[in-house]
Amino acid sequence: MVRKLSRRRVLSGGGIALAVSALAACGGSAPEPSPTLPLATLPAAAPTATTVPPTMAAAGTATAASPTSEVQAPTAVLPTVPPAPATAPAANTAPPTSAPEPTASAAAGPAYLAAVHGASPAAITEAAIQAIGGIERFVKQGDDVIVKPNMCVSYYGPEYAATTNPEVVATIVKLCKAAGAKRVRAMDFPWGGRAEDAYKTSGIQAAVEAAGGEMELMAHAKYKEVDFPPESRDIRHWLVYEDAVKADVIINVPIAKHHGSSVLTLGCKNLMGLIEQRNLIHVNLHQRIADLVTLFKPKLTVVDAVRILVANGPSGGDLNDVKKMDTVIASHDIVAADAYAVRFFPFADIEKVAYIKLAGDMGLGTYDLASVDVRELSI
Repeated sequence: MVRKLSRRRVLSGGGIALAVSALAACGGSAPEPSPTLPLATLPAAAPTATTVPPTMAAAGTATAASPTSEVQAPTAVLPTVPPAPATAPAANTAPPTSAPEPTASAAAGPAYLAAVHGASPAAITEAAIQAIGGIERFVKQGDDVIVKPNMCVSYYGPEYAATTNPEVVATIVKLCKAAGAKRVRAMDFPWGGRAEDAYKTSGIQAAVEAAGGEMELMAHAKYKEVDFPPESRDIRHWLVYEDAVKADVIINVPIAKHHGSSVLTLGCKNLMGLIEQRNLIHVNLHQRIADLVTLFKPKLTVVDAVRILVANGPSGGDLNDVKKMDTVIASHDIVAADAYAVRFFPFADIEKVAYIKLAGDMGLGTYDLASVDVRELSI
């Protein structure tokens, strides 16, 4: 239920107070944001081993020289498997053919997930979505679709791995349009700098518009107080972006990166870009991140691990903190997608990234990857 407020403000004092609260929410130290910042089952086959192929040598979408530290990830954390032939998919990679509609709940049936490795961000994004049944499983003719990337700051391009890879986002927009979506919008609420600048600097605006989608600035007037579902353990109601509640489909597109407060930013935490009261999320941080999933319930989560930020997140700023993984992970299960992505970070696990475990224990997905139909390809 959406309840219009009399514009009660927790973040009073105008744009400056809002910028301060947004900074606190991301747990980083960065230049103060501008005061003009807008407010904007398919029956599963036998599970495969959830191993990760080696990182790819080819460059992704970087616009600056790759740091010398961008080599393969530690083998103790990322065991390798032989790459699949380019002309034929590996075993157990056939896309699903029938299943109930995807939901955020593990109770809907077995979880399925694809992790695709390759040099082209666009190609591996499309292949990952195809491996779990294609975009048509998630987007129907006439749907209003919101694509939620991470556009954290306005002052670093995609090579710094603080923002979602623009090719990944554009590919999703293109697929949604091809599936007959009536409207496809991309949006975020950056905490470092103005949204207009973050949209451009990230490369996402140009890529989305070229793919036929729209960029939306998240206006103050569109935040309404919403009652959270009974499954939410700590949030009862909150100011959220109303269109995200009303949309037919949310596609969540986080970049996998380190975070100073929550250890990692992945799918669950990326939903913070749809709320207004960022300062309050830090009260019982991990539980409240998990609670966001109960409301927004993205139908599809696509984790950008083309370039990951392994330190000094969420904003980064040092190319030596970036590693190339050339991987995209796609799943209807946001918890499974997050649990899989943790393996790229030797310092993290689901006990440390507690919102993953909390969300799984709440029935919002599964972090038990042994129970997940994992489909891995290299292209």
